[in-house]
Amino acid sequence: MLKFASFKTIATMISSSYPSFSLPPKSSFPPMPSLSAATVFLRPLSSAPMGDDSGMDAVQRRLMLEDECILVDENDKVVGHDTKYNCHLMEKIEKGNMLHRAFSVFLFNSKYELLLQQRSATKVTFPLVWTNTCCSHPLYRDTELIDENALGVRNAAQRKLRDELGIPSEDVPVDEFTPLGRILYKAASDGKWGEHELDYVLFIVRDVNLSPNPDEVKDIKYVNPEQLRELVRKADGGEEGLKLSPWFKLIVDNFLLEWWDRVHKGTLNEAVDMKTIHKLT
Repeated sequence: MLKFASFKTIATMISSSYPSFSLPPKSSFPPMPSLSAATVFLRPLSSAPMGDDSGMDAVQRRLMLEDECILVDENDKVVGHDTKYNCHLMEKIEKGNMLHRAFSVFLFNSKYELLLQQRSATKVTFPLVWTNTCCSHPLYRDTELIDENALGVRNAAQRKLRDELGIPSEDVPVDEFTPLGRILYKAASDGKWGEHELDYVLFIVRDVNLSPNPDEVKDIKYVNPEQLRELVRKADGGEEGLKLSPWFKLIVDNFLLEWWDRVHKGTLNEAVDMKTIHKLT
């Protein structure tokens, strides 16, 4: 077996041959900084998935690993960013209280019917549940981090309405969204996945062209208030296997019907409250 001289021996040999070269004294190295609690959430060095995700749909897997959600505190102050994958792991949500920014779009047509979607079977969290028009996340990018008048969230909503439902951007102009309020909630989807979101609620009234993306959406339908009440009744009673997303149910139970009535009456702006963050359970 070959043996090699130690670094110290080699350095001594070089130093004797070249007097200008010498190792600095130990005391010249700066001391290592002490570690303290971080003030922001930083992404781990490795974003490798935890556990066996072999059954995850390829499109959803790519989105989970590539999309970077915006991490916030309970006052909606940005504190960092992390992958969509990590943000939806219940282990990280429970242990690190990881909270990310989200939005829920409620789109009404000119007859004031609300567009609902049933999430696709390949969705990682809450597959096949019925929910509001579009629910997703602003990403950690310049155009979706703009806090003024919730512009970043509105930009993200326009993007996801196109990605999920095929709605052209010109059908849902950013300026037509009305940010109504914010809710904070936590919900487990299964043993591994869940949600912990600070969710912006956006209303928009537009007649739109639709071409749902089957990777995201299984079904869609427009409903009036009475039809929504019937859907909720069936879901509450476990009829027909109907399930509602937890964020949608919270918004229905606490705000939706009153706000919907204001859409009819043209008084929606009177309900806007972007100062309060409603903590719902």
